[in-house]
Amino acid sequence: MLRTFSLGGIHPPENKLSAGKPIQPVALPKEVIIPLGQHIGAPAVATVQKGDIVKVGTVIAKSGGFISANIHSSVSGKVTKIDSVFDASGYKRPAIFIAVDGEDTWEEGIDRSADIVRGCDLEPRAIIDKILVSGIVGLGGATFPTHVKLSPPPGQTAEVLIINAVECEPYLTSDDILMMEHGEEILVGVSILMKALGVGRCVIGIENNKPKAIAHMSNIASAYSGVEVMPLKVQYPQGGEKQLIDAVLGKQIKSGALPISAGAVVQNVGTVFAVYEAVQKNKPLVERVVTVTGKKLSNPSNFLARVGTPLSVLIEAAGGLPEDTGKIIGGGPMMGKALLGADVPVTKGTSGVLILPREESVRKPMRNCIRCAKCVNVCPMGLNPAFLMRDVQYKAWDDAEKGYIVDCIECGSCSFTCPSSRPLLDYIRIGKQQVMGIIRSRKV
Repeated sequence: MLRTFSLGGIHPPENKLSAGKPIQPVALPKEVIIPLGQHIGAPAVATVQKGDIVKVGTVIAKSGGFISANIHSSVSGKVTKIDSVFDASGYKRPAIFIAVDGEDTWEEGIDRSADIVRGCDLEPRAIIDKILVSGIVGLGGATFPTHVKLSPPPGQTAEVLIINAVECEPYLTSDDILMMEHGEEILVGVSILMKALGVGRCVIGIENNKPKAIAHMSNIASAYSGVEVMPLKVQYPQGGEKQLIDAVLGKQIKSGALPISAGAVVQNVGTVFAVYEAVQKNKPLVERVVTVTGKKLSNPSNFLARVGTPLSVLIEAAGGLPEDTGKIIGGGPMMGKALLGADVPVTKGTSGVLILPREESVRKPMRNCIRCAKCVNVCPMGLNPAFLMRDVQYKAWDDAEKGYIVDCIECGSCSFTCPSSRPLLDYIRIGKQQVMGIIRSRKV
């Protein structure tokens, strides 16, 4: 019997329209816009100024603290300005604007060949330092700096590395095709991460709706000691760290605790590939695979896009924006957010772009809660979303905190299943930020 997590979950329509579509490099734009805050933690600090000439891989912003990440130029050209730009959340953030020169000149020392480099003689600390310098963050969407995850707090030790290759979000297929085209490199990356953590076991979790990827990765992994590919039951949101640890290890993470408390470190499969390129190829994180998809899109595809490329370039390459477009979603339909427009730039955390037709993007009228408890039954964190929404409406922040609102992983299962079309997640997101602010001020 296939494993899955033990609490809640749903199975929305998968709609993997771009499954099996090969990775296509997207054309370079005339200008890239590279935000300074592409990761959880402190924004990076710009190290370039207007008029500077940069190459692909040039450091243009340094990490602003321990929980932060370097940012590199994804193109060669001239810095035209440092200004604000609307990001995927709809807020204006500082960004570096670079006019592309069309030469695509890379920094020396970056290996751009397709040759697979297998051996790694670096010590664990040197591996982590190289990941830090290369600006690697979690590519599953959370964008947590990878070097931090590889540095457990004092007194806590990793016992197992878990690779998140679940890709449970509907529509998205970038991880699936990455495994099919770069499985060998990913396994080398796995061995590098195991060495950095000092662990002898790794489990690659893949949902059972990707049989080709399971077979392909299992075949490659057979040559690597301590590495296991584990097929998992299709269940959303299995890609959440705590849900994946539950499915793979059968361990539940307590409220407020980190995955390392269960002896686990979780890394997204895209992050593993980025680690391989950073450590073995000296290549910083300047591009990533992005799924561009939608039911009315003429050519749903998986693109290799440079960071800073306007999403409009990717959408055009996928056939152009359909006339009946209602919303452009950054990410998938469950955890993604509606964008202000198609000019939002690709960032390290851009896993997908979903074009929703008008009829699917209009909210149904909200009705009164009927106390059916469906939202409670599907919540993978064991919360009561209906009560949390009520607490937020009445600004009952103490009650919201006691209801563990900060434990919400914002998966959207509650809103998806609500028969009264109540925007549960929207309210919980607002309340979660408010309560987290109260907790931070209390600590200060």
